[in-house]
Amino acid sequence: MKKLLFVLSFILSALTANAQLFTKESIKNQENIDKMKYSWGYFLGFNNYDFNFDYNQDREDIQVEKSLGFNVGLIGNMRINEHLDLRLEPGLIISSRNLIYDESYFEGTDFNNSDLIREVSSTYIHFPLLLKFSAKRFNNIKPFVVGGFSAALNLSSNEENPDDNPVGQFRTKRGMLFYELGIGIDLYLFYFKFTPSIRGVFAINDELIRDNDDANSPWTSNVHSMKTRGLFINFTFQ
Repeated sequence: MKKLLFVLSFILSALTANAQLFTKESIKNQENIDKMKYSWGYFLGFNNYDFNFDYNQDREDIQVEKSLGFNVGLIGNMRINEHLDLRLEPGLIISSRNLIYDESYFEGTDFNNSDLIREVSSTYIHFPLLLKFSAKRFNNIKPFVVGGFSAALNLSSNEENPDDNPVGQFRTKRGMLFYELGIGIDLYLFYFKFTPSIRGVFAINDELIRDNDDANSPWTSNVHSMKTRGLFINFTFQ
């Protein structure tokens, strides 16, 4: 994920440098869109979620099998000054991850192959509050960095389920807090502003709920914390 973020960051930087160095002054599209106090839009995109584990004892890492997820949401933007905006981006984030356990976690107990895998499906209602720091607009492009905090409600959480992993229920918390950092480029087209962006999302609180009936549970007892981290690639239309 770090390599992908670096490559995409390099591509965005190269596009910006190319436009600044080799593009002559041109007619500006949507010249007044950034002068409005309030503006609105929507976004579509993709996500790739992972987990970061901290362990109580030094054992084999729990492997995370990731998959590509989907993002969709709205944007509310408040202009503070020429280079700074406050943004609210409520959205629906859908993702799925599989946790793969090493057999060493089950030493001394009977298990089957299905016990080594736990699926973690997440459907987040995501509420980021972000500050957008923009460079000076050049022709019809303007690069920016963005950062802030967000809260999320996991609609797929089974936090209240009384069952635990021995009967196949891997439980996660419903409420999550994150901090977010990203970069992007505003592209001013004839009819609207189009913005591709890349953002890293990092959980602040532990997401795992431990098994109630077994203090030595092979699935949860060795996990000190399990925190979501992810990468968003969003395409915004304003």
